[in-house]
Amino acid sequence: MSKKIKKVALVGGTHGNEMTGVYLIKKFQKNPQLIARNSFDIFTLLGNPRAIEIRQRYVETDLNRCFSQQSLADLNSILYEQKLAQEIANKIKENQTDLIIDLHSTTSQMGLTIIISDGHPFHLQLAAYLSSINPSLKILKYSSSQEDLLLRGLTELGFAIEVGAVAQGVLDGALFQKTEQLVYRLLDGLEKYNQDEHFSRNNSLTLYQVIERIDYPRDGEEIIAMIHPNLQFKDYQPLNPGEPLFLTFEGETLTYQGEMTVYPVFINEAAYYEKRVAMCFAEKREIIVES
Repeated sequence: MSKKIKKVALVGGTHGNEMTGVYLIKKFQKNPQLIARNSFDIFTLLGNPRAIEIRQRYVETDLNRCFSQQSLADLNSILYEQKLAQEIANKIKENQTDLIIDLHSTTSQMGLTIIISDGHPFHLQLAAYLSSINPSLKILKYSSSQEDLLLRGLTELGFAIEVGAVAQGVLDGALFQKTEQLVYRLLDGLEKYNQDEHFSRNNSLTLYQVIERIDYPRDGEEIIAMIHPNLQFKDYQPLNPGEPLFLTFEGETLTYQGEMTVYPVFINEAAYYEKRVAMCFAEKREIIVES
């Protein structure tokens, strides 16, 4: 890819109770010089103002699930977030945005994670560059279907920053600072790219790719088990066949019955109970990134 990046959108508060992104955007709006760079313009956006005001994930429906082409084209949309998604999509288009950075937080122990939707060479090069600066950074490839496109999918070069564990509706000072520094390093990387510098310092990258979403054991709609204590807060750590996965309310251990080692992520994410997701299984890959 040789096209320069000219317009960048930095979004926080797509979910109104994820306060790290909300207050980072507010900080950048008060101090725009912190994120200003010479080679591209950047604009900030608070994704869901009404949800932010009431400190809830959403008002009527999950904003980050309202960006499918069908939803954006539906002139009869009546839900607040559906209309809001259409407004955001128009703003992204009007600004001729090249790249979206969507700031999120999670109740899962995911540390600093960059989520990409595909294997675009630009994403992999940028990820390798950032990983060389901060080896603790995790790179997660989490593809979405055409029916379930997310805000970051409004541009070809869109991705999310996910940080945790932090409870919904609260701030964690250490994670706030780490996220802020990651944003600065990321913007520096975009500047290097625009100046034709090879921002990928190394050509190897550890990539976690989501391969399956796992629901809680249920009796009808009711869950009958919880995350096993041995697995809680063990995001990105290997889960081997036969190891504890769930614990029923009667105390019975349910083990992982798969045939391969997987790396669970989004373990026990609070917002995913309603989505019937207890965790996501990922495979761990070591790849070579070409400059």
